[in-house]
Amino acid sequence: MTRKKTWVRFTVALVLSLPLTACKDTKTLQENEQLKAHVAELQKENGQVGNDLETVTADRDELKKENEKLQAELKALKAKGSGKKAAHRKRHRS
Repeated sequence: MTRKKTWVRFTVALVLSLPLTACKDTKTLQENEQLKAHVAELQKENGQVGNDLETVTADRDELKKENEKLQAELKALKAKGSGKKAAHRKRHRS
């Protein structure tokens, strides 16, 4: 009789636990779907950030070249104008 009660209890526990397990699985599946959607969104954003980074890097390199060119022009202008400076006169106070 004791063995029979043990089997009955086990069977009842098993039958009652199945809906709880199914409920947890459904919740887990929903969470997984949400996480997959979020990961896909983050991957898309990551791709966009990568594209933006490439654009900014190219712009920076272009500006760096332009800056070097302008500095060279400035240096050349300073070199040409350095010999033409007039002598400075000192002011005397009366």
